[in-house]
Amino acid sequence: MVIIGENIHILSKSVSEAIKNRDKKPLQELALKQAEAGADYIDLNIGPARKEPEVMGWLVETIQEAVDKPLSLDTMNPIAMEEGLKVCKVKALINSASGKRESIENMLPLATKYDADVVISVLTDEGVPKGVDDRVASIMETVSVANDMGIPNDRIWVDPILLPVAVEQEEVVACLEFASILQDVVPGVKSTIGLSNLSNSAPKELRPILNRTYLVMLSKYGFYSAIADALDEELMKLAKGELPEIVELIYKVMDGEEIDPSSLSKKELEYYKTVKVLKGDSLYSHSWLEL
Repeated sequence: MVIIGENIHILSKSVSEAIKNRDKKPLQELALKQAEAGADYIDLNIGPARKEPEVMGWLVETIQEAVDKPLSLDTMNPIAMEEGLKVCKVKALINSASGKRESIENMLPLATKYDADVVISVLTDEGVPKGVDDRVASIMETVSVANDMGIPNDRIWVDPILLPVAVEQEEVVACLEFASILQDVVPGVKSTIGLSNLSNSAPKELRPILNRTYLVMLSKYGFYSAIADALDEELMKLAKGELPEIVELIYKVMDGEEIDPSSLSKKELEYYKTVKVLKGDSLYSHSWLEL
């Protein structure tokens, strides 16, 4: 699976300070660490950037000095987005557009103008759609608009918007079902997801097992990519197919095969229990691994 490294994020104190002070070194070091860990893209999340939209151009040039990975430009501000697109040396990924009217009018045209790929989320002016059917209806409508603008499906990365399992467990299950039918609904699109959203509100020490397990579950349905922590070594091994026995176990649990939990190692048992939660067979609680 393609991994978009999420670690250059404005919500990180060290990142926000480096951007504020125009300090290149920590940002370049973080980009290099992600590239060396195997990230396929480097995400540059500057938030709304209302006061300094030009910062995206500076950040793009800063990161391009350090790595030659393609960049995912992450802001909802179309002015900031264009500042970054102007200086990208290789085809960029616009992260992200949506079905909101403002985004359709101001963000999608940038994908056409700069021949960029674009993440289109299921978000609409009414908010995040719930369930599978509403997500499908939203993305079909927005993809149709993008096609009319000259953006083909193979340049569109669909994001179903993942919500925290601790808050919206049924929506986590709905995203899996959405993933399983996506190619039937809009053939030829790519797909991506903000993986770490899944474990928001979960205890810090439990977040990695949730993220890793869900990544593999999505891969069963041919999901193309995830915006994820590229510095999580085990997650990266799973993404690159280096832990086939864990992947096989997760797939078996998803398929409902009979498995004797007492036959599993401690690590395998953690994955087994986590799959049960993420497919909705067990109710989420912060103590799911202890039950």
